[in-house]
Amino acid sequence: MPQTGKLKIIGVIPARFQSERLPGKVLRPIAGVPMVRRVFDGSRGCRYLADLLVATDSEEVHRYCSDHQIPVLMTAATHQSGTERIHEVMQKRPADVYVNIQGDEPMLSAAHLDLLIEPLLSEPDILVTTLKTPITAEEAQNPNAVKVVTNSKSRALYFSRAPIPYHRNAASPLPFYKHLGLYAYRAETLDRYCRLAPSLLEQTERLEQMRFLEHGIPIHVSETSLDTIGVDTEEDWQTVNRHFEKLLNAAQP
Repeated sequence: MPQTGKLKIIGVIPARFQSERLPGKVLRPIAGVPMVRRVFDGSRGCRYLADLLVATDSEEVHRYCSDHQIPVLMTAATHQSGTERIHEVMQKRPADVYVNIQGDEPMLSAAHLDLLIEPLLSEPDILVTTLKTPITAEEAQNPNAVKVVTNSKSRALYFSRAPIPYHRNAASPLPFYKHLGLYAYRAETLDRYCRLAPSLLEQTERLEQMRFLEHGIPIHVSETSLDTIGVDTEEDWQTVNRHFEKLLNAAQP
């Protein structure tokens, strides 16, 4: 087990097969390798994880993982979010911290997860962490890229699909930041989240993390220069596929 003080940390990859916009995407090949495998391989180098597993509601995903030596748990098909799916895992695999590793983030790396987890190890008052990366003003206009603004203590003030902050002055020096949808939660905070009713801002923005903020649970946001592309659409898949094909071609002699 990695050296994390007294904390046991488990990484969970929620892998829902019937996604709304791109059904079956977690098994869709990216440069010849199913996406769930890409996510697992990118995550397992994290030095803080005591365990790493896939949580799914799909027999097909479960079969693939079992056949390819990827730890996997079957979970209910009724969950509305990856957070709820991880809460079910919590009932079966006790730990101090759970890391929500989105199953549609094949470009993530162990460096992302290290950065995500480290604030929980150094500051006991931090309950939830996530990541942000700088983007251009043009990229901020995309509603599929969730934006985040933070305070001077790196706590999230708001998340939105709209470009925030609004630049009333065109010469404003304030940058835009994209939210990377990875989370680490202390077990008691994850449990509390799942006992709270969905919040109005969560339902309006369709962003589950707003439930934390609306109920007064702060989210620590660390900055990374390593951007990722979450696969939500056919265009996303094509972009990520080209990225990995380029890496493979560059690695060939």
